[in-house]
Amino acid sequence: MAPNSFTWPLINDNITDEDKRVLADFVLNTNRFTNGPKVREFEKAWSDWLGVKYSVMVGSGAAANYITTSIVRELKGQTGEIIVPPIGWVSDVSSVINTGFLPVFVDVDLQSMAITTENIKCAINENTKAIVLVHALGFNGLTDELVQLAREHDLLLIEDCCEAHGAVHNGSHVGTHGDMSCFSFYFGHHMTTIEGGIVSTNSEEVYELARMFRSHGMTREASFKTHAKYAKSDVNPLFTFAVPGYNMRSTELNAVLGLEQIKRLDSNIAVRRQNLKVWLESLDANKFFVDFLVKGNSNYALPLIWSDQTKKRAICELLEEVGVEYRLGTAGGGNQARQPYLERYGHKIAGALAISDYIQDQGLYVGNHPELTEEQITDLCRSLNNV
Repeated sequence: MAPNSFTWPLINDNITDEDKRVLADFVLNTNRFTNGPKVREFEKAWSDWLGVKYSVMVGSGAAANYITTSIVRELKGQTGEIIVPPIGWVSDVSSVINTGFLPVFVDVDLQSMAITTENIKCAINENTKAIVLVHALGFNGLTDELVQLAREHDLLLIEDCCEAHGAVHNGSHVGTHGDMSCFSFYFGHHMTTIEGGIVSTNSEEVYELARMFRSHGMTREASFKTHAKYAKSDVNPLFTFAVPGYNMRSTELNAVLGLEQIKRLDSNIAVRRQNLKVWLESLDANKFFVDFLVKGNSNYALPLIWSDQTKKRAICELLEEVGVEYRLGTAGGGNQARQPYLERYGHKIAGALAISDYIQDQGLYVGNHPELTEEQITDLCRSLNNV
């Protein structure tokens, strides 16, 4: 089915006419398009909304992944292991590999789709440097025990919130509880800058490193104190590279769009939460898993996990027949440990990944966007219950 023929796509066009007018006015009235004052304005707006001290806007959520694992390398040494979830996005794992670490997979909990404290405990050893926690599909994956475990073992906790803008743990947004967090502003997410992402933190040291990694590793992107720390008499101060950085900068255009989109983020999140509530209440609990940990959720998509493995084909055929776009395997296509790229790169699996396999083999998601009506949701659930 062609993408524009879906009656229920993964995401409706979430760039409004007003967004376009603001972008057009900006283009016509500025000569500055590279990373500049609008990016800084959006970083401040995002930090205020999220509840952190610092944010660094980058070119994508994947770029944010790469910057955070690069920071682990700066703070914890160039080798070691990082605990990762099988359910997430490929860059949660590829960033670990490409920055020189060994990814160690531990299984998730079905209710939150996030790695659990007990599974993490079994994977920690003297080589462990960090934990990547993914808030898959917008469920809150945090627990107080997990945060405490990371502190007790002096492990950096990276929260990947790319699908979880506005999810909450203990009254505070996810992305504020770990040492650093990643968000994506890709077109299909809660809000968009078309392509874009951000690294957020309460640590000044992490913030300074993120600014340098974003821009080739140059000290002129950081504070005067950091610039002075790396100054050398035989090196041009404008071209002093303190870390092996990237070019992951955003543009002023992305930031202008972000400043418009963030204005309606909270209201859109409220609709998404209500959509998930209707979805789970309307599905037949004898045929589909509905016992998700919904407290504090901000769901990017509506998950569908069936108990009868023989129903997969019929469910997919129904969705295609009624024009509902879907993605098999849920977040990231399912269990990342089964992907072919790992056959050529070192990795470890700590314990069985039974839940991750179950999610991939008997799960999918459909889009959850603010334009959905309650009638659409209940009608589809009624049809699914009758498969």
